[in-house]
Amino acid sequence: MGGVAERPARLDVGVVGAGRVGSALAAALKLAGHRPVAASGVSEASRRRADKLLPGVPLVEPAAVLERADLVLLTVPDDALPALVSGLAETGAVRPGQLIVHTSGRHGTAVLDPALRAGALPLALHPAMTFTGTPVDVQRLAGCTFGVTAPGELRLAAEALVIEMGGEPAWIDEAARPLYHASLTIGSNHLITLVAQAMDLLRTAGVAEPGRLLGPLLGAALDNALRSGDAALTGPVARGDAGTVAAHLRELRTHAPEDVPGYVAMARATADRALANGMLKAEYAEALLDALADEGTR
Repeated sequence: MGGVAERPARLDVGVVGAGRVGSALAAALKLAGHRPVAASGVSEASRRRADKLLPGVPLVEPAAVLERADLVLLTVPDDALPALVSGLAETGAVRPGQLIVHTSGRHGTAVLDPALRAGALPLALHPAMTFTGTPVDVQRLAGCTFGVTAPGELRLAAEALVIEMGGEPAWIDEAARPLYHASLTIGSNHLITLVAQAMDLLRTAGVAEPGRLLGPLLGAALDNALRSGDAALTGPVARGDAGTVAAHLRELRTHAPEDVPGYVAMARATADRALANGMLKAEYAEALLDALADEGTR
């Protein structure tokens, strides 16, 4: 493995945790000329996914994956990663010179210290993308940004692997990984919750195909937000229409009371940002914040 930094040596790739992410990344590495040789997966869904994205790759125990692979993808949930790395290192499964890559957004390379002490080469490569567990995931990696943390001497190797998978590296300091991951959770996971809530409410309002109604609106809103940030704000909160916000809350209390806390929290956050950038005039803000404060005391 002495030529790791130069790349592009063709590597035998193993996956520990053949879930949506691991299977897609291994399939992308295969397209780049690497050789998936082994995977581990417990659930039936993982096994079906591996059959689809990694046909012919045997499913074995995690230690056997490391025995066969030069490059090991650890694609398990964040909370399971520290124990997995420690266990593999303690049992002697990690080999000197072996590339050990995890895909956790939260963790940097410190979580791989047990493998590093065993002589492995640690990389944190987190694809900033949602995965479906289908072949379309491999296509979506084209242009996907990866949050990358790696020792300086492995920087070229990390960049090369990301580029080979079709992605673009964004360097994240070790200490910034939790904040980096929190930002992605707010932007992607919370967005899905908001969209699902909006679709449910539209169905309650009698809209048969809420996705068709929301699609153009949300697409434009996302594009505007990415281009202009807070300057893209529109709607009753940014305008200070306290009466409209109060009417919304009355309807939500009747039809979807479980959505009221989320509406209030987001409206307050929106009001704070609109005030800070001068979009929401102070003379309109008081009545608006009073309406939201009244709701918060119910």
